Amino acid sequence: MGTSRVRKVCIVGASGKLGQYMVRHALERGYEVVGVCRERSVPKLAPFEGRMTVVPGPTDDPDVIRRAVAGCDGVLTVLVPWGVRQYASGTAQAVLDHAAPDARLVFSCGWHITRDGQDTYSRTFLLAVRVAALLGRLVRAVEIDDQVEACRRVFASGSRWTVVRGSSLEEGESEGLPVWSRHVGDPVLASNLTRRVDFALFMVEALTDDSLVREAPAIVGRRSPSAVAHGSGGGSGPDAGPGEHA
Repeated sequence: MGTSRVRKVCIVGASGKLGQYMVRHALERGYEVVGVCRERSVPKLAPFEGRMTVVPGPTDDPDVIRRAVAGCDGVLTVLVPWGVRQYASGTAQAVLDHAAPDARLVFSCGWHITRDGQDTYSRTFLLAVRVAALLGRLVRAVEIDDQVEACRRVFASGSRWTVVRGSSLEEGESEGLPVWSRHVGDPVLASNLTRRVDFALFMVEALTDDSLVREAPAIVGRRSPSAVAHGSGGGSGPDAGPGEHA
């Protein structure tokens, strides 16, 4: 199946802030939308009532995902490292197991994920990740290492995947499609800030962008200072991606 034939999309984690933006973008493109979220979060999707199908349940439940992705050409998945029971990797595995073999799969995560070990991180960034991981385990709230495992499974799969690695996020009006690079450490990403609505836009746009198949783009806001200086101004080099010049 070519990406130009995407018609029906499943959004796993639809009730969250990022998920709701993806629902909005997908509906604006005329896609039939199926959303998955925990039962207690269904009311958050009330603004879209009558315009989408909601499948309530844990996103790491294989039966829930199997029902939700049936007949879908694309699946957008928010990999949230909630709790200490491998929620992110369970969600990723359920999507990999039950999505159609030719479906377009797009996953979200943070910059801390690396595909090939060639990303370069500042000491401040690495310290922040370590502290977040430690505190998350102590309070049994998040499991950052499980998000790493989730992405490892995606990278190892034979599916038509993209893993979108987001910078720090802020709210605000859209600035357009974010700039991206294959590796953190590229000067174009230095501003480390993206509008959440544009992170969602990149996810939805990736469904029909064949150049992003089996890529792990790290993104930054299109109007951020580093993007303006190094991306939109004609950035080049081995890490330059199509999004930098779109």
